[in-house]
Amino acid sequence: MDLNNEVERLLRQALPLDELYIKSEGSHFEVIAVSADFTDMSRLKRQQAINGPLMELIAQNTIHALTVKTFTPEQWVRERKFIMPS
Repeated sequence: MDLNNEVERLLRQALPLDELYIKSEGSHFEVIAVSADFTDMSRLKRQQAINGPLMELIAQNTIHALTVKTFTPEQWVRERKFIMPS
């Protein structure tokens, strides 16, 4: 099983994401998620929205470390140039 694909499948199934980027190195994952649904969410709620669908993988220690960055589409337009390699 390709874990990046599994993480993507779980997140897309749970959330209406405009864009999703996943990088992994072993059991360390970095997720960048963009969704209009994040507009009215606190940073904690956004983190929980991403962690929730991945809890089983985290509990199994398949995902040992998870870094999450979340953006609304408007925030992403401003921030992507600083985050994404060109």
